[in-house]
Amino acid sequence: MAFSGSQAPYLNPAVPFSGTIQGGLQDGLQITVNGTVLSSSGSRFAVDFQTGFSGDDIAFHFNPRFEDGGYAVCNTRQNGSWGPEERKMHLPLRKGMPFDLCFLVQSSDFKVMVNGSLFVQYFHRVPFHRVDTISVNGSVQLSYISFQNPRAVPVQPAFSMVPFSQPVCFPPRPRGRRQKPPGVRPANRAPITQKVIHTVQSTLGQMFSTPAFPPVMYPHPAYPMPFVTTIPGGLYPSKSIILSGTVLPSAQRFHINLCSGSHIAFHLNPRFDENAVVRNTQINNSWGSEERRLPRKMPFVRGQSFSVWILCDAHCLKVAVDGQHLFEYYHRLRNLPAINRLEVGGDVQLTHVQT
Repeated sequence: MAFSGSQAPYLNPAVPFSGTIQGGLQDGLQITVNGTVLSSSGSRFAVDFQTGFSGDDIAFHFNPRFEDGGYAVCNTRQNGSWGPEERKMHLPLRKGMPFDLCFLVQSSDFKVMVNGSLFVQYFHRVPFHRVDTISVNGSVQLSYISFQNPRAVPVQPAFSMVPFSQPVCFPPRPRGRRQKPPGVRPANRAPITQKVIHTVQSTLGQMFSTPAFPPVMYPHPAYPMPFVTTIPGGLYPSKSIILSGTVLPSAQRFHINLCSGSHIAFHLNPRFDENAVVRNTQINNSWGSEERRLPRKMPFVRGQSFSVWILCDAHCLKVAVDGQHLFEYYHRLRNLPAINRLEVGGDVQLTHVQT
């Protein structure tokens, strides 16, 4: 069964991990695995594209190994038996460091990008359309696994279908009628719109052959900062925005803004100098009242990676950090589709943005 849009990502999955690839592998599908190599345990990890969950049939086994100077083993397993290994030396991964692996499925091969640069090409030994599962195991911590097929007709998936291995703990909607904040009206229904995933790869775009919706690429090794991009279709209930990055070691502050024209509808502002996460709205260059209360300690740490998930509800934005619900922010600007620009700035380095 063909899957016509981009599958929602797995956010903050526990390792070992196995998850379904909706519709199986397709020519043009791009799968990004983002995480950090653990420095304290083990010397290997693996990303497997396989049939089912048994591990007996693995079309592509990508296995970075940190012994003997570092190298990667690529292989295929059929009916429980491994084929001949292919080895790629000079591994551009380091223990204790974050990484970004991008697997591009093409008709003849897999192309693997490591931190934005083409690393290895692995020709198919079995038909890739048999693959319906991705597995990750070994000495690695994952931030997310995301999916994009720019050749497919994009659709906006319902948030209820987001496949979290460790669910984002957004609080459930209470039964019965929910009390609306003063002045809040129901938002417009979700339009069918394009999902845009920005990645740090610079050469990957050259590998696509006339995609219907080519992804926006930024120069290696990093996003330009400050970073500004559009939110296609603006906000609406079920719309989600995902950002991943790393806080700079000497960070004082950074911000994530959702903007409507000259207004800032939502200002998310972690402040390390105040040990606070400030939320606010700016209308006509005038700030409203700040919100600072959190149910737990400051989730952002200097020098460490993070993932932020912003889910638009009819009455509020629900924000999760590293897979855990952090707060709700009730809309102060009610024209949600007009909130169509994302801005990120300050002491942070982005690695992934999905709008």
